[in-house]
Amino acid sequence: MARIVVIGAGVGGLATAARLAVSGHEVTVFERSDTVGGKLGRYVHDTPAGSFHFDTGPSLLTLPQVFHDLFEATGAKLDEYLDLTPLDPIVRHVFPGGGPALDSCADPDEFAARIGVALGDRAAADWRRLWRRAARVWTASHRDILRRTVDSPRDLAALAWRLGDLAAIGPGRTLRGLGRSHLSDPRLRMLLDRYATYTGADPRRAPAALVAVPYAELTFGGWYLRGGLGTLADALLSRCLDLGVTVRTGETVTRIDAAGGRVHGVRLAGVHAPVPADVVVANADALTVYRDLLPHPGRLAALTDRSLAGFVLLLGVRGDSGLAHHNVFFPTDYDAEFDAVFGDPGRGVRARPATDPTIFVTVADDPTARPTGHEAWFVLVNAARHGTAPDAVNWRRPGLADAYADRILDVLAARGVDVRDRLVFRETRTPADLDAATAAPGGSIYGTAGGLLRPANRGPVHGLWLVGGSTHPGGGLPMVTLSAQIVADEIGPAW
Repeated sequence: MARIVVIGAGVGGLATAARLAVSGHEVTVFERSDTVGGKLGRYVHDTPAGSFHFDTGPSLLTLPQVFHDLFEATGAKLDEYLDLTPLDPIVRHVFPGGGPALDSCADPDEFAARIGVALGDRAAADWRRLWRRAARVWTASHRDILRRTVDSPRDLAALAWRLGDLAAIGPGRTLRGLGRSHLSDPRLRMLLDRYATYTGADPRRAPAALVAVPYAELTFGGWYLRGGLGTLADALLSRCLDLGVTVRTGETVTRIDAAGGRVHGVRLAGVHAPVPADVVVANADALTVYRDLLPHPGRLAALTDRSLAGFVLLLGVRGDSGLAHHNVFFPTDYDAEFDAVFGDPGRGVRARPATDPTIFVTVADDPTARPTGHEAWFVLVNAARHGTAPDAVNWRRPGLADAYADRILDVLAARGVDVRDRLVFRETRTPADLDAATAAPGGSIYGTAGGLLRPANRGPVHGLWLVGGSTHPGGGLPMVTLSAQIVADEIGPAW
């Protein structure tokens, strides 16, 4: 039996803790916040009309089998804890210039048919051709990358990819380039580009292999959890406690103790004595680990390409909007949005709030989320991370958040969805707020911008492991949960 400390009670930390506990280890989780879940945040706003409930992090669960596997591995059934509701549409896409919206779904043939109706037969044929390539990329990724450690470019090169897999993955090719070569309709290219943001990246720089992201979403489906995605954190906490894991909230780890090439424990804020450990699992941004907890200049140097962040509006809305659960309203000029969010420091162009951004609106059809006759809107736009560097925006600047919230509501109105006279309340969440709430540096949602090679799960000293969205295999709830499986398997059972 090893003494294992897990730093952070996000989904990755809790999933790892549960797997290690069922394997016979003594596991303690330290969480700096008073609640568990990490970026899987929740918020309740009470009004005279009733309470509005929001997921302030992920709003969609994909690859449900990953979560079924997790619960079964820890001696439980997922359905005993969570109420999964399939979504159709998964996302409603509203393109600039009018025309019909495009509703995505989990049936590839049906989705292609919907493309044909909305965008024409040629667009549907293009999508089917792209889908055949996406299937090859997904198969190779799932087989060779998503369930094992990948610590270096050498590990990637050593994978036994067949020539057909390499051709499909297209090393060196971008997602934007893939879309241009396969999709003739600019609206479909825009839809594909958006999946780069699932990893915090610019589609003009993101690898073409990210075509596996829409493949997973639109093949295995998108799901909502009745009561909100935050119920996943409740379920994982329950499993941990049932398995004997000690979970200590309101406790901040300030340092990882290591000497002689291995970890020895952690230090807590305000506590003189160290907490001994044979193994430390850090469910924290890799930048935080290598800058603050266990300084390592070599690994820190590889973490400079930060992912995008998000600017959020939480709205209480009177009446029925008629929107789908997830809605994307695209801009006329998608490139201008990425130019603003990432800037171009090399040419002296600073990052800035996008004036005409893509707007993602979640309206859960869940009576537990809002009072009767009202809706709880979660509105998200891509944003530069918080900071003072040229590729960041100082979101603490007085008046900026309110002015940008006004701008987003104006843009929504211009795109045919005007709720300005139906608001019960409006609140904002900036990248600076996410940084403060979850210790995500700058509010970058995914750590580094998405690429084929993420920060390694294996730390630079024996006994240190990293899990979560900033590490391999990437961001998003299923990838975070797979990172927990990878690390738990590598640590192994106590016997």
